Amino acid sequence: MLKLQTYFFLTVEDKSQYIYEDILGNYINDSTNWLDLGCGHQVLPGWRFEKERVLVSRAKLACGVDYDLRSLQSHGTIYNKVRADITSLPFRNNTFDLVTANMVVEHLSDPTKQFQEISRVLKSKGIFLFHTPNVLGYTTILARLIPDTFKTRLAAFLEGRKAEDMFPTYYRANSIGKIKSIAEQTRFRVLYCKRIVSSAQLIMIPLFVILELFWIRLLMTKSLKALRTNIITVLIKKD
Repeated sequence: MLKLQTYFFLTVEDKSQYIYEDILGNYINDSTNWLDLGCGHQVLPGWRFEKERVLVSRAKLACGVDYDLRSLQSHGTIYNKVRADITSLPFRNNTFDLVTANMVVEHLSDPTKQFQEISRVLKSKGIFLFHTPNVLGYTTILARLIPDTFKTRLAAFLEGRKAEDMFPTYYRANSIGKIKSIAEQTRFRVLYCKRIVSSAQLIMIPLFVILELFWIRLLMTKSLKALRTNIITVLIKKD
């Protein structure tokens, strides 16, 4: 029993976030001008705060953008913070080497227009890296089926999230096909686009967790890869 409980505890630390973090680290060095979109309270999950500080310190310039002022004020690693909408970024053309978005793309209401704006502020051959839910993933499907009032309570119970940290989701760039289509329209080329299986999300609900762990195991097979929960993408701006 103790071994099973320990496993449940470890699943809180979502492995898709570790994969995102590893890829992010490959693109940051002392010459990188980096913009993080929807930076909120942090770039990485709270349990990776120290690693986040190291990544931010490695960049030549790290800048964060979010429309929610309260989130910006509480952000603890990026000091260059701007309240702005992704649809109209307050930066000159060709400013950044790297733009990132961790669990943000699902909130974009007009991703073609917003990807175009991201492309504008990126330098030639600049990188846009993002991590987002897969529209066909079971967590996304459940989130879309649950009424907003109940969803807020469930997020508070499972993740400790407050109501003010819940934002509208549209999932308009949350499949590999849609990502490739939008990339082609916005001067990007796909370097990497892969579906990832995240860790268990229902660990606080014993009735469902065994079924969830079994389903996660099935998602790791090739035949069900289209239903994996998350997508990590690396786009490069064309010359």
